[in-house]
Amino acid sequence: MGDRGSGVAEIRTKLAGLGLLGETAADTAAEEFDLALDRAVRGFQQARGLRVDGVVGAETYRCLDEAHWRFGDRVLTYTVNRPTVGDDVATLQQRLLDLGFDPGRCDGIFGPATDAALREFQRNVGLGADGTLGPGTLRALEQLRRTVTGGSPSERREEERLRVSGPTLTGRTIVLDPGHGGPETGVTGHGLAEADIALDVARRIEGRLGALGVTTYLTRSTDANPAEVERAGFANDVGAQAVVSLHHDAVNSPAASGVACYFYGSSTPGRASRSAVGERLADLIVREVASRTDLVDCRAHPKSWELLRLTRMPAVRLEAGYLSSPSDAARLASGEFRDALAEAVVAALQRLYLPEHLDVPTGQFRIAALAG
Repeated sequence: MGDRGSGVAEIRTKLAGLGLLGETAADTAAEEFDLALDRAVRGFQQARGLRVDGVVGAETYRCLDEAHWRFGDRVLTYTVNRPTVGDDVATLQQRLLDLGFDPGRCDGIFGPATDAALREFQRNVGLGADGTLGPGTLRALEQLRRTVTGGSPSERREEERLRVSGPTLTGRTIVLDPGHGGPETGVTGHGLAEADIALDVARRIEGRLGALGVTTYLTRSTDANPAEVERAGFANDVGAQAVVSLHHDAVNSPAASGVACYFYGSSTPGRASRSAVGERLADLIVREVASRTDLVDCRAHPKSWELLRLTRMPAVRLEAGYLSSPSDAARLASGEFRDALAEAVVAALQRLYLPEHLDVPTGQFRIAALAG
């Protein structure tokens, strides 16, 4: 807020086109980032599962660009090296899901699963199965559009895949993603750096998972800082069953304290998408951490950050403690506390796969028992 220039006018135009600026604030030629525009940006960020800070950074701008595409505005097809993204793709995925086809997660990314589902739909209605949403396929989708909808087929499929995968961690592949790295230290406070703590906790989790027969990969080493897209691509390439991204937070107030966990979730007009299994894992992790430490339980929340969105398996981002808090920082400096974090994550991962009748109360799993 307070910035001026043609870039501000562009943001105003995009938000006005989405109906997020009132008539009195929708002067698209205005080049001032005023209070009305700040509120509109924050409202957009809240709806899309972004960090609500009123700043139009790279991620918010990307979502604004995707949001202006309406279903039928353009021809859609699968491009291997540069997938098409946008709200129109998300609408296509939702239409296919409603008709009983499986394009994967309804994330607005035209990937191979969406391509396969579209071709299957075309074969079923007697069209050429070219995987392209052109006028004929668009007309067929409109004609067959369901008038009554309910539930979420993609969430039920995700839950069913989890159910049939078995109750044990042994033999699974888990990717751990320590945040930041290399020259990017992340947040700092009280002599601690986020990147260093995250990597140390990741290695403690890795050791415990290895003892349980889990294949574990880290997305980075000490001197590397891959982009979110690269981290997600790595997890997809190794065929991970779950991704846990490790971070720590900081804000201006030293009073902020606690642990929160985030899973994929985003809302657009007429569509709400989320990872049901990711939500369960995030909830399990934050409850396990809160029960094994004295960190405040700040619960699980949906976000559409790139790592959560681009991974093809359940992914969560754990924010364990605030380095701006003297009490949280003192905890995070302790090796014993980091061990507790590691054991909480491992216990949550095991509980994720257990059927309800075999689950145990929060905080009661121990690594020795799992190994036995």
